[in-house]
Amino acid sequence: MIVQPTPKGGWKITFLLFLFMLVNFADKIVVGLAGVPIMTELKLEPEQFGLLGSSFFFLFSITAIVVGFIVNRIDTRWVLAVLATVWALAQFPMLGTVSFSTLLICRVILGAGEGPAGAVAVHAVYKWFPDEKRTLPTAVLSQGSAFGVILAVPALNWVIVNYNWHYAFGALGVAGLMWVVAWLILGKEGPLVQTATMAAADPRIPYFRLLTTRTFIGCCAATFGAYWALSLGLTWFTPFVVKGLGFSQTDAGWISILPWVSGAVMLLLTGWVSQVLMARGISTRGARGVLGAVPLIIAGLFFAAIPYIEGAGLQIALLVIGSGLCGSIYVVCAPMLGEFTPVSQRGAVIAIYGAIYTLAGILAPSVMGGVIQRAAGILDGFMTGFSINAVILIVSGLLGLLLLWPDTERARLAGEAPQPKFA
Repeated sequence: MIVQPTPKGGWKITFLLFLFMLVNFADKIVVGLAGVPIMTELKLEPEQFGLLGSSFFFLFSITAIVVGFIVNRIDTRWVLAVLATVWALAQFPMLGTVSFSTLLICRVILGAGEGPAGAVAVHAVYKWFPDEKRTLPTAVLSQGSAFGVILAVPALNWVIVNYNWHYAFGALGVAGLMWVVAWLILGKEGPLVQTATMAAADPRIPYFRLLTTRTFIGCCAATFGAYWALSLGLTWFTPFVVKGLGFSQTDAGWISILPWVSGAVMLLLTGWVSQVLMARGISTRGARGVLGAVPLIIAGLFFAAIPYIEGAGLQIALLVIGSGLCGSIYVVCAPMLGEFTPVSQRGAVIAIYGAIYTLAGILAPSVMGGVIQRAAGILDGFMTGFSINAVILIVSGLLGLLLLWPDTERARLAGEAPQPKFA
């Protein structure tokens, strides 16, 4: 197999998009990090705070799909700049005195701007890397989410503890505008785009056929479970540590970093292992599909054990490791979809995939809030919520194992008999 070289500048763009995802996830986590001060100041019940966490995702999926089709026709360079500008401007109203309604509306707007972010960033970076080299840069982009939390949480928590939560939002707005300036100066469109000759050899496939492949369905199902856990972590992890386990806000800020450190290790490890396996001739069924699905099942078992373990330290450890294991699926699904999706349709397909699995973000925070409010005690409510997440993770992982067969999809879509491959 001839390995296509990576165009010069590919890793520079990957680093800029890594920073893009860093700001993206710092924006996401600030509500959860400031959850206790926000609930105290605005006098919110758990159900209301759960609604606030879910509100971020109200328009998330819709804008993801719309922008996914847009980037099939418009350079990702300009789309990324617009998205980051929306994020920044949505943060500044929180600098003043705000009501619950104002905060809710700003989170909806922020979610609308961030919905397409991951898919557009992946589509942009794939214009710089050939298929056989995409797993590692995908892992680096996913690392932006982990480092967005690892780097931002201590700084934002310091602002929250020493000043107030309003200034934490303002700091994120400034960071977003700084990224926009850097991107407009340094960002470029990748050279690996579809030419007329490539389009003739890689004809369009009806979207219905693409979206009903077992691998597309498997990616949506598997990542739904992982995103349920992630959105719970974004909204409820710090309140769990403070209100459920009794830690201070200062200590909770440091503890809240741990799941993301675990996730960062898993993301890079998955990206590296996947490319090593593929270099050794393992099919993408094994090197991507199985590698991404099995950790979800293991993560579900960790979550299921949390209510039966005594001691805050062990409970946090299980939650941290389980959350980290969920990261593998994010690394492998976009490359799997890219294997059989024509380049001219890739942005839309990855965006639709993202729009479907992030529906978990609407449900998970609200479900946890409702469970906590109706439980006999707040800790009992958290434990019930983790048990629900355990079931969802195990089912998602099993569906992934059953459905993720990317190496045979292109042949099937072309109406050819797929060649047998073994993981």
